[in-house]
Amino acid sequence: MTTNPLLSTAPLPDFGAIRPEHIQPAITELLEQARAALAQVTADGAPANYERLARVLNTATERLSCAWGAVGHLNAVANTPELREAYNAVLPAVTEFHTQLGANEKLYALYKAIAAQQDLTPARAQLLRHAIRDFVLSGAELHGDAKTRFAQIQERSAELAQAFSEHVMDATDGWHTLVDADELRGVPADVVANARAAAEKDGQQGHKLGLHFPVYMPVMQYAENRALRERLYRAYVTRASELGDKPDWDNGPLMQEIVQLRQEEARLLGYANFAEASLVAKMAHSPQQVLDFLRDLARRARPYAQRDLDELRDFARAALQMDEPQAWDLAYVSEKLKEARYAFSDQEVRQYLTLPRVLDGLFSIVERLFGVRFVAAQASVWHDSVQFYELQREGRVIGQVYLDLYARAGKRPGAWMDEVRSRWARPDRAAADGEQIPVAHLVCNFPQGADGKPALLTHDDVTTLFHECGHGLHHLLTRVNELGVSGISGVEWDAVELPSQFMENFCWEWEVLQQLSAHVDSGEPLPRALFDKMLAAKNYQAGLQTLRQIEFALFDMRLHSEPGAEQSIQALLDEVRAEVSVNPPPDFNRFQHSFSHIFAGGYAAGYYSYKWAEVLSADCWAAFEEEGVFNPATGRRYLDEILAMGSVRDAMDNFKAFRGREPRIDALLRHQGMA
Repeated sequence: MTTNPLLSTAPLPDFGAIRPEHIQPAITELLEQARAALAQVTADGAPANYERLARVLNTATERLSCAWGAVGHLNAVANTPELREAYNAVLPAVTEFHTQLGANEKLYALYKAIAAQQDLTPARAQLLRHAIRDFVLSGAELHGDAKTRFAQIQERSAELAQAFSEHVMDATDGWHTLVDADELRGVPADVVANARAAAEKDGQQGHKLGLHFPVYMPVMQYAENRALRERLYRAYVTRASELGDKPDWDNGPLMQEIVQLRQEEARLLGYANFAEASLVAKMAHSPQQVLDFLRDLARRARPYAQRDLDELRDFARAALQMDEPQAWDLAYVSEKLKEARYAFSDQEVRQYLTLPRVLDGLFSIVERLFGVRFVAAQASVWHDSVQFYELQREGRVIGQVYLDLYARAGKRPGAWMDEVRSRWARPDRAAADGEQIPVAHLVCNFPQGADGKPALLTHDDVTTLFHECGHGLHHLLTRVNELGVSGISGVEWDAVELPSQFMENFCWEWEVLQQLSAHVDSGEPLPRALFDKMLAAKNYQAGLQTLRQIEFALFDMRLHSEPGAEQSIQALLDEVRAEVSVNPPPDFNRFQHSFSHIFAGGYAAGYYSYKWAEVLSADCWAAFEEEGVFNPATGRRYLDEILAMGSVRDAMDNFKAFRGREPRIDALLRHQGMA
């Protein structure tokens, strides 16, 4: 067992060495150690001493979490049938342990006794408040049959969420079509080259298209062949549904059971619905407050969205002889209208945004703003395209990050940041070497380069990279040493998007774009004239995009705040679309079947967080507009009051410490051209 990489106590996981056969023995052993630690700290007569609790229990559970986190990460980015089987075999035992840990009455009592002690530091006091709240939400005050049923719900919910995610991955990986070159007229050359290479790899003639976003989106935007666009659109929006290729991948029954179990869990805890329980740990106070917020924003955005749609239809009719553009035409018509109105295309911009240059520019901005450097380093990785960096301040390593940026089979769609380790003054080490530095994953799904050239990014891709980097900086730049309130840990879910959305604003600064850009052939930076066109188009279709996000958020909140809604999920979504959308999608659209954020992620009754936090991030960015984008004093204040604080203070207190007042919606509306 000493050779099992999941049992290593090295600072970083040995990702390249982890195999499916390592998972069961390692996790079983770590679970046994964690159970023994729990028994030790909750034994009769055990002192109410936090240092002892952390040294015995937290070190054991943190070691388990890191090993299990490595397994979960590989399951998301390097999935194989063998890895999936090994992961799912151990998932029930891991879920059962964490459920028992969160509901342990003796441990709950121990935390309450420690919280009642005097002279707690602010960080520890907040940590204990969060822990006690989470014990209640984890069923620590339940007894008898209710406690047993709560545990059963946790285990079944974990299984269902994993199955949901697997179905989306399998449906995305499992669909492809072969086309000839004529069908790809208008599609960017690098996408065509990659499609040709994918077919050749399979020993086939022609061009292989799939549903991963770096293929799907360019086809929808640029393919002149309307039938091809419809073919891909139908496949994409029916993934993992009853209308998809494989009935076994239908997420419909899973969604219904997931929400049913969440509502039952909430009732066991004494809440009227799951949304109420979910909001206990968030900034928003009630489902009604969230619904009012979303509907107010929808009311403000709707006239702009209707104008966007009318312009699209008029242009399609006049310029493209398309009387009734369908859902699979909208991205194509939108791109053509943007080209006509602003005299540029996303494809033109891509030529200036090579991934290596964008990364260098991003790192330069972070250094200038926060005084830290990304330095390339070596680590064991799961794929040869993964990059590893140290984050250094004045030559001292303060954090580390893995970048996994390219789309591939066996990798979950989307983009995300995840923790590997959190900053922590470890109680099991001497003070001199006890500080554990934070480590993060930044994951995207960008296209590979083609014909020997580097990957080309759209401006939206660049914004996505900056967004995930914002999450990473929130995790990596913390100065808090208490596990549970350092980095993003404990930050209210509807505030956690603030740093990520904040970073997106840099992508619209001329000085920044000059750093990020170099033409793939000539090396010339982005021309000012092209940037001015991009800036003029910045809020192009902002109304439609805002209503789309509100549609998702309203659906999520209503689904989780109206018991029984899970019995008619499609009907509920249709209701929401009728209320807020100016252009509802076709009847066969099954978006919800791949809505992993709420069915397999952490956003259940929390998807509104994107718009909620956007108010905060826009208001924070307004301070940089007022004081200077690269004003060192403003950057330092933002670092000190928001990024470095973790969750030692509530998010609203962090915001007010930076901005000097409550947040206002004005900046968001102004930034999106809807003031």
